[in-house]
Amino acid sequence: MTILAVGAQAADQPLDRMEITRRDLGAHDVRIEIIYCGICHSDLHQVRSEWAGTLYPCVPGHEIVGRVAAVGGHVTGHKIGDLVGVGCIVDSCQHCPDCDEGLENYCDGMVGTYNGPTPDAPGHTLGGYSQAIVVHERYVLRITHPEEQLAAVAPLLCAGITTYSPLRHWGAGPGRKVGVVGIGGLGHMGVKLAHAMGAHVVAFTTSAGKTQDAKALGADEVVVSRNPEEMAAHAQSFDLILNTVAAPHDLDSFLALLKRDGTMVLVGAPATPHPSPNVFNLIMRRRSLAGSMIGGIPETQEMLDFCAEHGITADIEMIRADEIEQAYARMLKGDVKYRFVMDIATMAG
Repeated sequence: MTILAVGAQAADQPLDRMEITRRDLGAHDVRIEIIYCGICHSDLHQVRSEWAGTLYPCVPGHEIVGRVAAVGGHVTGHKIGDLVGVGCIVDSCQHCPDCDEGLENYCDGMVGTYNGPTPDAPGHTLGGYSQAIVVHERYVLRITHPEEQLAAVAPLLCAGITTYSPLRHWGAGPGRKVGVVGIGGLGHMGVKLAHAMGAHVVAFTTSAGKTQDAKALGADEVVVSRNPEEMAAHAQSFDLILNTVAAPHDLDSFLALLKRDGTMVLVGAPATPHPSPNVFNLIMRRRSLAGSMIGGIPETQEMLDFCAEHGITADIEMIRADEIEQAYARMLKGDVKYRFVMDIATMAG
């Protein structure tokens, strides 16, 4: 089927409306009418080939929510009319140890929702800035939030799981002090989720003007990271720090805030590397510096259910399809609270 999409033909070309095709429905496939798609910072990195290896035409988008329009004959978990989502993964090998454990995100054969290998035209996957998508039922997620919250659910498919997975893995909860560095698209979700898990949450921001916003999201304390006295007051006190910043910066000032055996997890992905940390900041207190990448399908479903139970959605600003370039420019300046979401219906207008 031929549908409308928004994408780029080259790294130096603006995003514009185009026609793309979707494969015919297979026995285990679900065809989804896309209603909203979140705008992730990684979309910008990919479409401009800042991480290298981008395939064109590039249609970004991996925060997809919509309604089931058709199902293959062997599909059992979804039916026409269901509200569903698709995140960052649309295929994996299904026979490696990672897939066996429901950690498809770490499978060497994981296929991303866009820019991944596929036998479908044009030879690589095309994402959610489009009117519809066809996905194997294994990678389609149930949405149980009220329908009126659907647009604000979209960013959970990337920003939500990217922060939920490390918070769960490293034990955020009651009695634990958790820091969240950066109060943007990822960070605002990290604060909400850590608060809902029962942790004592400290938000780190470079701007004192974000203090009230961070507290409204659920932060118990807010630290201006450019203030040495505020930073020193929290020395050696954190069990876990979730660092969401997607730009190179000094990691040592945050590592010094960890307790013995504390962990800082990097989830922001800068276009160029961070400065190397001082190894003594790690070895003298048995601290860990770790990374985490999205989450597997079972954990993503767990995250969506957790968010529905606790009334958690992203804070969003809706945009039209023809406003994507302006949204990217604003995102680079940090001028969004806290995630843009594209209204796919505007693509046809």
